[in-house]
Amino acid sequence: MDKIRSVIAKSDDGTIQITFTVPYPTVKESQKAVIEEYAKTAEIPGFRKGKAPIDKVKEKIDPNTLIEKSLSRLLPKALADAITEHKLRPAIYPRFEVIRANTDEDWQIRAVTCELPEVDLGDYKKIIAQASKEKPKEQEIIKILLDSIKIDVPKILIDEEVNSKLANLLARIEKLGLTLEGYLSSLGKNPETLREEYKTQAKNAIMLDLILNKIAVEEKIQTNEEQINDALRAASADPKLFEKLNTPEQKLLVKGVLSRRSALDYLVSLI
Repeated sequence: MDKIRSVIAKSDDGTIQITFTVPYPTVKESQKAVIEEYAKTAEIPGFRKGKAPIDKVKEKIDPNTLIEKSLSRLLPKALADAITEHKLRPAIYPRFEVIRANTDEDWQIRAVTCELPEVDLGDYKKIIAQASKEKPKEQEIIKILLDSIKIDVPKILIDEEVNSKLANLLARIEKLGLTLEGYLSSLGKNPETLREEYKTQAKNAIMLDLILNKIAVEEKIQTNEEQINDALRAASADPKLFEKLNTPEQKLLVKGVLSRRSALDYLVSLI
């Protein structure tokens, strides 16, 4: 199988574009494997199930589905190779886009992801201490951090968060039997103003997480296994739900939340 080549381009905000060139012989190998797998269960008139000729099976597969399935066999390894080759540290799984997928030509695929930006805290302790005369509450401390520490958040990271928030909102609205337009109209908003509002919220939330994570590292704030398990139990009174949540992935998420919570408590203690 011919090697899939990758070229990267980085934007100032940390966005990374990876362009993959897939040699057509490699495409053909992947397509052949997809068709053969499909043929095992394909029901083609005039042939027993799973016994139809490959060319007849191929005729029944939607071209877009064949492209999608073929790439799904190739791109995970191609992405892993690109990450190693270019020494990337992607923060999110990429969004893929087919640029060119013509017969008898090398295919081109674009992947867009990002790396987390560097965080320069500056003299954050002094900034917080200067506000001590006002005895700021947590929300005021958060505002001070967001106003004083500048971070260039990748656009794709903001878009991912906005799309997640919109999907959750739509799911809740549908359960209520409402339309998005009707719901927004009752609030005096429209889709454009809602998206802008969510963008601001998403950017601030991402910035705050990055800032508190950095403070937790600098101040060597530790979160132990017992604290993580206590948090999981508190979030799931049902023992079965606890077992379901008691996974490495969930524990990592909880650890992050607890670390940021501890970092914010530390900031409050400075005053």
